[in-house]
Amino acid sequence: MKPGYKPPFASFVKKQHKPLQLVIEDAVEEICADPSIGEPKTGDLKGIYVYKFKHHKQLYLIAYRPPTDNKLKEDDIDIELLIIDFFQVGTHENFYATLKTYLKS
Repeated sequence: MKPGYKPPFASFVKKQHKPLQLVIEDAVEEICADPSIGEPKTGDLKGIYVYKFKHHKQLYLIAYRPPTDNKLKEDDIDIELLIIDFFQVGTHENFYATLKTYLKS
């Protein structure tokens, strides 16, 4: 599966130091290998999964949406789109409030 990075995710990663960028990259690879690895959310965030990991004793969260039934029919050939949208990564503080704000816009 291929990752698709939304602006808040890409912006956060770009601003971080290299060791954290590498840890985030490893987490993205784990998620791409098994999209059900995260915790599914309910309510306002239904359809969003959150994967948690630690770096230097700090808990980080990654919000993503695994692929659903994204099939296209083109010239009698089924094309399956397997893209995982990564919305946000960050510490727990205000993570869900910021995510809800982004998803509403």
